[in-house]
Amino acid sequence: MKFIKHILRVVVAAFLLVPLPLSAQWALMRADADELITRGTSHIYNTRFDSATVCFEKVIAMYPGLPAGYFMEAMIDWWRMQIDQRNKSYGESFLRKVDKVLEVCDAILDTNEYNISGLFFKGGILGYRGRYYASNQSWLKATNDARQALDILVKCNQLAPQNYDIMLGTGIYNYFADALPNQYPALKPIMVFLPSGDKKLGMLQLEAAARNARYAAVEAKVVLQMVYGTQFEKQPGEYLRWSRDLYLSYPRNAFFHRKYAVALIMNGYSDSADVQWKAILDNYRSKAFGYDAFSAREALYYLGTFEFNRGNNDQALQFLYKCDEASRYLDEDPSGFMVRLNMTIGKIYDLQGKRELAKVQYNKILSWSDYQNSHSEAEQYLQQAYRR
Repeated sequence: MKFIKHILRVVVAAFLLVPLPLSAQWALMRADADELITRGTSHIYNTRFDSATVCFEKVIAMYPGLPAGYFMEAMIDWWRMQIDQRNKSYGESFLRKVDKVLEVCDAILDTNEYNISGLFFKGGILGYRGRYYASNQSWLKATNDARQALDILVKCNQLAPQNYDIMLGTGIYNYFADALPNQYPALKPIMVFLPSGDKKLGMLQLEAAARNARYAAVEAKVVLQMVYGTQFEKQPGEYLRWSRDLYLSYPRNAFFHRKYAVALIMNGYSDSADVQWKAILDNYRSKAFGYDAFSAREALYYLGTFEFNRGNNDQALQFLYKCDEASRYLDEDPSGFMVRLNMTIGKIYDLQGKRELAKVQYNKILSWSDYQNSHSEAEQYLQQAYRR
């Protein structure tokens, strides 16, 4: 059952990424509103949400019958949810703002069903609402929004196929429609009812959008970061490239910051990663937005691991003890963090000659679920003490 839910989540999330944020403003915004949208969008990515709200309220005041300002107000709540994922208080506000965008778009499309502004923003907001439903496992609602959003994407592509902002949507569709069935063969019977994709073309379109799109460039970079950093492409160098770009452009964004710190680890830059994880921990202590207890736990784990790899066992234990305490508070069941940090604590005890304490750690790991061959590793160290 868990596998089926995972597959559904992947399918829905992939196709709900299709609609574009900000992809239609080139078609309708005058210079004054365009500048406000651009400035407000930058505020969103840098988590200056109050400043973003001021910008978008001005757009709504200037153009109350157009959807751009309302759409971007919904995007404030969307990014609040992405950065502060465990806070569920933004959902109702987001859905209310979605309803307003749909109301404005439908009024436009009732007059002209091919109005590009109405199509773009309706498709975009349906996509984001569907992704919200998928994240809450409301699969019927999510699938319905995905179907409508895909139909709108087709119309948009017919109207302006060479627009770089539109290439974000077509690139995502082309890539995932080809990549998902190969990654998850169980999806092939489902995918036969959808238009075929082209993974190579999709990547080219995403790269083009990231380089040249007027409004959707950042979202294209986020997608490329995800693709390169996961099982789809597994290219650590490219993952670091996009992660560095996003973090340096928006250093206040906790989501981008954590991704950059992970990318440094994946590429072997432990000293640079150490600096970033210490900064993340400091941001948590200063209560910066988005740097929650889970971010702090992750930072403690990596900082402890760095010290262990350097042979600084006492310093490593200080971080790992705190990480273990946080994990027991944050996790209902032992997580991967708990397994790995307790394994490292056992190794340190062995190196310190505290064999009985080390055995306690390894036996504890055996009582938990097997995580990345943790059971065989623990059994190995129970038979023979860990040595560097």
